[in-house]
Amino acid sequence: MKGQGFVARARHARAAGSCPRRCDELPGRRPRGRPVAQATGESRDRWGVMQLDHERLDVYDLALEFLVLANGIVEGLPRGRSHLADQFTRASLSIVLNLAEGAGKHSKLDKRRYYVTARGSATESAALLDVCQRLKLLDESGHRAAKGMLVRIVSMLIKLAQSCED
Repeated sequence: MKGQGFVARARHARAAGSCPRRCDELPGRRPRGRPVAQATGESRDRWGVMQLDHERLDVYDLALEFLVLANGIVEGLPRGRSHLADQFTRASLSIVLNLAEGAGKHSKLDKRRYYVTARGSATESAALLDVCQRLKLLDESGHRAAKGMLVRIVSMLIKLAQSCED
């Protein structure tokens, strides 16, 4: 047994009859056939796939849409503007990641901190849009569409953060 990995030891124990064959027979285990959603309070999307906390937030979907839009803007920037491209990429990705991380926290204070950080990244992205427009790297319609998304994102993040206050 010495030198064998966990899986090999478990197989050996099952073969020797000293280990229950089914993990659900162990105390504290979820019985087979019972949906995880019932056991954990998690929800499923319309296709029956498990959803994580952040996937249930409308602002998360909007932040992902903005990330795609921002990526298109970044790809359209001319050579020599890598500093703007890098900052815009980081800021737009940070909105999505901080939202997801905040939604996964249990403490209201932790949630609020991540939502406020995501809001900061959204306002940073808005400032980058303004810079791109002033430098004539982004047309008016692209600026208007992206800024409208960010205004909605910031508004939703403010409400999320407020809901975490005691």
